[in-house]
Order: sequence, then C-alpha cells, then structure tokens
Amino acid sequence: MPTVLRIGPFRFHFYSDEANEPAHIHVRSADGECKFWLEPVCLAGNRGLAAQHLREIERLVIEHEQFLAEKFHEYHRR
Repeated sequence: MPTVLRIGPFRFHFYSDEANEPAHIHVRSADGECKFWLEPVCLAGNRGLAAQHLREIERLVIEHEQFLAEKFHEYHRR
C-alpha cells in the first residue's frame, strides 16, 4: 500500500493489486477512506467521510492530479 502524499490528516495511497483498474487514488483519514478516479477526477467510493471532507479531498486530488496519476502509472508498470 504505497503512500504517495500526505496533506494534513489525509494519506493518499493506492493498493498494489489494482493495476487492472483505471488510474485512481485512495485517501484515508481517521474518519474513513474514499477513492477517486483520476482521469477525470470523480468520486468512486466513500466509507465514513463527511461531505465536507470529501469536498476538501476532491480539491486536493484536482490540485495534485498530474502527480498522483504519474505515481499510479509509475508503480503499476513494474
């Protein structure tokens, strides 16, 4: 479960066995975890995070979209 970014309470990571899915990022905090598709950015799932946190995470994913997509593709090309 490589962590590629940490911002405030949020840890941005992906799972190593998900290369068959489109580029995406999981984001975990103490309250739960969500998943965002990266190309284009879109919420794919949520477990426990409030709407306020989802909006903040979406903003961060958009802000770091290129970096996150590069890391996803770089890792899954191994």
